[in-house]
Amino acid sequence: MSEQQDEMSFWDHLEALRWTLFRCVIALTVFAIGAFISMYKLFDAVILAPTRSDFILYRWLCKITSSIPFLPDFCDDTYLVHIFNVKLASAFFFHMSTSFWLALLVTFPYLVYEIWKFISPALYDHEKKNIRWAFLFGTVMFFIGCAVGYFLVFPMTLRFLATYSHLISEAIEEQVSLESYIDTFIMLIFIMGIVFELPLVSWLLSKLGLLTRSFFNKYRRHAFAGLLVLAAFITPGSDPFTLGTVFIPLYGLYELSALFVKKGSKEDDTGTEIAKYE
Repeated sequence: MSEQQDEMSFWDHLEALRWTLFRCVIALTVFAIGAFISMYKLFDAVILAPTRSDFILYRWLCKITSSIPFLPDFCDDTYLVHIFNVKLASAFFFHMSTSFWLALLVTFPYLVYEIWKFISPALYDHEKKNIRWAFLFGTVMFFIGCAVGYFLVFPMTLRFLATYSHLISEAIEEQVSLESYIDTFIMLIFIMGIVFELPLVSWLLSKLGLLTRSFFNKYRRHAFAGLLVLAAFITPGSDPFTLGTVFIPLYGLYELSALFVKKGSKEDDTGTEIAKYE
């Protein structure tokens, strides 16, 4: 630790925390205002993009599935999810809340940097090196998770649920409320961002001695079944292709987490425990 950190009083720490929070709030406010101003373009081009047949995932899946008869059809040019608003003030409040969530997403690296800058003086040099890379890795994985949520999980979930009524009756008109759409949009994207922090959490638990690689080897079959159920819940389609598009990234995340965890003192190269012989 630095001498300056040793000399800091409780009130000095509190003052540093106050300025850290102040800078975070200012950054969030500035970007939220920017998102609020440009929401008209962002809403059509980004947020509502999965409601149309020309979304990048649908076009990509169309090229893959068009030549294979038993796979679902993603080449339907008439696909369009109609969003409607019922409550008079809903549009305004969703305009504000969506601006905040977009600002939080964009400023996430800066917020992580502010947290790092606040806690780094209290760390030793070798701890700073490890935590610096942990913050960087966590930030990258968070954005990868949000990208998976936006480009894969949410569109697949939306496409299935929004067209499910056709399986009941062709007379049912496809419409989705603004509230339901925005809530599901934000929830799935941020949940995937958090889920992709699993390797970082596993690494931290491993550093604390609370997790070893034998845990992942022991519960691999359980994780396989659990993630399969989770993928089926996210994309409750009947075809294995839709299920696999969500399950494969989730299971890959599990295996990646295992690589970031150190082996236990009684584990061999295969990750299994070595028995003791008297």
